[in-house]
Amino acid sequence: MNTVFIAGHARLPSGMAAQSMYETLTITAEIDRKYAVIVTASCTLATEHGKEFVQHLLRGHSLQDGIDKPVEMIKVHYLGKAGNALASALKDLYKQYETRKQG
Repeated sequence: MNTVFIAGHARLPSGMAAQSMYETLTITAEIDRKYAVIVTASCTLATEHGKEFVQHLLRGHSLQDGIDKPVEMIKVHYLGKAGNALASALKDLYKQYETRKQG
């Protein structure tokens, strides 16, 4: 298999639909081992549209280039209550990637 599966987590703000189902927001990504490109991604937002939107934003980004660009894309293009949680979960995912890469 040429991919790895990594997850990042962040606390959700109160008052969100997803918060009634989950205490934390999770972003998962399947990442190409050689080039660290996000092949596919998912998250625990409440709506399918939100999940698809996040996947569309993240797919194709290489973690070898860092995480600043996708975090900025989330901040600019996702205007819902979960924006900060998505950015935090993405940073946590990157931290997990860096830990795995070093270990």
